[in-house]
Amino acid sequence: MKKQLLMLTFLLSWMSAIAHDASSPNGLLTVKEKNAGFVISYRKAPVLEIPSVGIDGPVQLQYVQQIKADYQMLAGKRLHCTNEANEYRSGSLLLRVYNNGIAFRIDYSSTLQTPPSTIYRIPEGMKRWMQQWTEAYEGFFPESTTCKVKPEPSFSGVFKSAEGWNNRWGYPALLEPVPNVFVLLSEANIERGQSASCLYNDGELFRTVADPCASNHTPWRVAMVGTLADIVESTLITDVADPCQYDDVSWIHPGVVSWIYWAYNHGSNDYSIIKKYVDMAETLHLPYVLIDAEWDDMSKLASNEGKTIEDAIAYAKSKGVKPLIWYNSSVGWIDGAPGPKFRLNNPEDREREFAWCEKLGVAGVKIDFFSGDNQKNMDYCIDLLKSAARHHLLVNFHGATIPRGWQRTYPNLLSTEGVYGAEWYNNVPTFTKKAARHNATLPFTRNVIGPMDYTPCTFSDSQHPHITSHGHELALTVLYESGLQHLADRPESYLSQPKEVQDFLSSLPAAWDETRLIAGYPGEYVIMARRSGKKWYLAGINGTDDVKEVPLSFEGKNVTLITDDPEKSHAWHIEKQKKVPKSVIFRPRGGLCYIWEIR
Repeated sequence: MKKQLLMLTFLLSWMSAIAHDASSPNGLLTVKEKNAGFVISYRKAPVLEIPSVGIDGPVQLQYVQQIKADYQMLAGKRLHCTNEANEYRSGSLLLRVYNNGIAFRIDYSSTLQTPPSTIYRIPEGMKRWMQQWTEAYEGFFPESTTCKVKPEPSFSGVFKSAEGWNNRWGYPALLEPVPNVFVLLSEANIERGQSASCLYNDGELFRTVADPCASNHTPWRVAMVGTLADIVESTLITDVADPCQYDDVSWIHPGVVSWIYWAYNHGSNDYSIIKKYVDMAETLHLPYVLIDAEWDDMSKLASNEGKTIEDAIAYAKSKGVKPLIWYNSSVGWIDGAPGPKFRLNNPEDREREFAWCEKLGVAGVKIDFFSGDNQKNMDYCIDLLKSAARHHLLVNFHGATIPRGWQRTYPNLLSTEGVYGAEWYNNVPTFTKKAARHNATLPFTRNVIGPMDYTPCTFSDSQHPHITSHGHELALTVLYESGLQHLADRPESYLSQPKEVQDFLSSLPAAWDETRLIAGYPGEYVIMARRSGKKWYLAGINGTDDVKEVPLSFEGKNVTLITDDPEKSHAWHIEKQKKVPKSVIFRPRGGLCYIWEIR
């Protein structure tokens, strides 16, 4: 009898380890095995089919353990991050089912070199916001219900199906499989020896494709699932990333930056203009100034009277402003590109250059013009982050891939471009009419996965005009999360604004204790509330050309409202109010900010 009981206990434990319906700890998400893949359901409704995860044979999930994430960030949408998941395994597949999505990766032989592919089914008719792949991830996320989209001719390299449709797509990809339920696809935790992947499609089947690499497992493939608030507030990308690699992070400080390039469509070889941006940073109490490209040519400009980058750095420090300086990565755009070049490519030169920066008192570096997200570039980025950290330098990657969790592992990475941002007003006239809708899409797509150096808040015009309102532009500084938030406009533009607007910029946080999506829909409008310490910022923008009234349900007392004048274009309406109202009215392409302190 005892022997029979032991056998029954063994059988029951063995059977319980086989979970044909894996589930999240809160039970809202389930994953059901289906041949070589599985189907994800949210509140019992199927929302994403993965016909093949990339392993040999059928998926047979076995429960392993419960995973709990509890860690601190130095920047981002939330400083204290928590999450939990149930972990399952099926042969070489490791799956985690979180309360707000899933993450999985696949082990494979390092002799294989090419990582196994995962296939996502995105049926025709399903609403989606997807970016055509481009090396620098600088594209739009247009709303669509089909994969039959013409390739963007301006992108470097056009990828077409046999029928002539674009067939290469970048992350993140936002889907709405059923009304008011969303899925965001991306990946996380790129390690040394790995390359990033993108999506190639054949009809409704979208396959992950990565370059050959020297790893024995894939990065985490991530699908956030839930309401729009679940997506926007998710920290799943950093939840699955490796923990911080540094013992000392006391020198890492997010902050707002004055930035020269947008206004002049030129680098930083003019010492007198650099001084203007330093002086603006001092006046507005901004901690940083970015000295952009061409600073290595400063001494060649006769009007500088022999001034050099050392003089510019010294001037910034004398005003209490920390300088950041720009480098060409020298692996992407080199011929015809600005310098300095070839100073970071080999380890000895890199260490010498970063030691020189540290000695002069440079606070960080902006490194630009990478050549995609293959293993070579990924390894190079990791080497740059580690070397910069040894010399207490913050990092901003430009012309580079999107965030994939490095902001947790290497927290001196405070921002990354990988976005079609305000810089494009300098390049082509396209952005003028598309900006408002694009701006109202980014909080649901690109900025969900990590810091985004959009360079927001321009009240004047650059090479091509903008038709978004002042309130819209100011709201972007809150809506867009970036550990280094670059203000792109001219000093005289900011310093001519009302005192309340200048005070807003002076006290603007670049890291947030808490983030909440209040209302919105991709491309139409977005309202978010972010908290830093005891101060709340509620910001919203209208992505459409129509007047829009939006209900609000957020408590706040003794608030300051900064918004658009309802009668005059590019003018302000500023007032004190007893509380956040029950609804707000946006001008076409307009915006607003409410600010208050918790008493």
